[in-house]
Amino acid sequence: MTLIKSISGIRGTIGRESGNNLTPLDIVKFTAAYATYIKESTQSKRPLIVVGRDARISGEMVLRIITGTLIGMGCDITDIGIATTPTTEIAVKKENASGGIVITASHNPKEWNALKLLNSEGEFLNAEEGEQILNIAEKEEFEFAEVDYLGEINQRQYLHEHIQSILSLKLVDVEAIKKANFNVAIDCVNSVGGIAVPELLYALGVKIIFKLHCAPHGNFSHNPEPLPQHLTELSSLTRTSKADVGFAVDPDVDRLAIYCENGEPFGEEYTLVSISDYVLQHTPGNTVSNLSSTRALRDVTNKRGGKYYAAAVGEVNVVTKMKEVDAIIGGEGNGGIIYPESHYGRDALVGIALFLSQMAKSGKKPTELRAAYPAYFMAKQKIELTPEMDIDEILDKVKEQYIDQKPIDIDGVKIDFPDKWVHLRKSNTEPIIRIYSEANSQEEAEEIGQHIIDLIKKIA
Repeated sequence: MTLIKSISGIRGTIGRESGNNLTPLDIVKFTAAYATYIKESTQSKRPLIVVGRDARISGEMVLRIITGTLIGMGCDITDIGIATTPTTEIAVKKENASGGIVITASHNPKEWNALKLLNSEGEFLNAEEGEQILNIAEKEEFEFAEVDYLGEINQRQYLHEHIQSILSLKLVDVEAIKKANFNVAIDCVNSVGGIAVPELLYALGVKIIFKLHCAPHGNFSHNPEPLPQHLTELSSLTRTSKADVGFAVDPDVDRLAIYCENGEPFGEEYTLVSISDYVLQHTPGNTVSNLSSTRALRDVTNKRGGKYYAAAVGEVNVVTKMKEVDAIIGGEGNGGIIYPESHYGRDALVGIALFLSQMAKSGKKPTELRAAYPAYFMAKQKIELTPEMDIDEILDKVKEQYIDQKPIDIDGVKIDFPDKWVHLRKSNTEPIIRIYSEANSQEEAEEIGQHIIDLIKKIA
């Protein structure tokens, strides 16, 4: 059982002892710390906080504790109910709120939940802001409101507004999508995507939808991380139903996996590549992804006359870099699309609308689109962490081994070779070291990744 505090929020397993898991006591403490931080940073005595949640089993329980705590801290609340993470981000801006809390553990299994913390722009807090909240929580430096100053709660739905904002994007061609008369297969892993994705597709003019796991009860029918090994049903359904494309999302709908008409995965790394290529064709500019993402985005950006930049892993880091270089699109290789024309946050719904527009306007099937991009192969491996492991020491020793390759150390260690790369870093969401590697073949990618694993085992 685990409690992880990082730029990705406060994430942990539900139940058991406090301090080591996400228990009611921990939820109260971190919510109160967040409210204190918001009050101090905005100089507001009665800030407004937007709260949304995915459909996890523990979601209702966590929501009640958070809203009760915020009321007790003298904060007003707009409760938007079961909502995607990007919907909550957009609601913060629409409400002119001081901040927001998304109750979701993203791709983690049902035993987990988390508090993702947003600023007044509907964007994730940065590392420094997160550290301030952790310090407040550690010292329990919060003061609850007297009875006359308790907060109030209002309930609103924002999914419709979110979808309408997507339909109004210049590069979302609703008429072309309607005319194409697409059949679409979807897997929404029994969470909020089961509500949001069909509503978006119907609004785009898609009439035939083949649905998997759309009942939002939170008892996930399979591992919720949208990886090929977890999406075999979608693969089969896309092929056998003769769907034009298949889409899978994670429980909070900020990651998008695409399946080709033949049932083959498009490749999670290529979700961002393909959609970026479509955007770049019509609005040339710069792009950003994280250090663990495929080189294909760099290649596509260069081809379209833009410049590619790499950021440290984590949505907040990618967003910061995107603003710095005025990127027109960016994201992460795990299927996370950040399109500033909509908002600065990963949004699978925006990704679906742009990809269907790309298909409709090009007249190409997913297999044809995928074949047009550079063929890189990626391996994703991991090492479980033990308490006695000194992660910083391990990373330093790996860096020393490859000093001639001039390793990049802004986020873990990335070693760039002429024809491949390997990136190792401590996860923000799980007690593991992630090892990503990419090469011109799957065998080469796995080989360099395994070489690093063997090296770490010797060092540790």
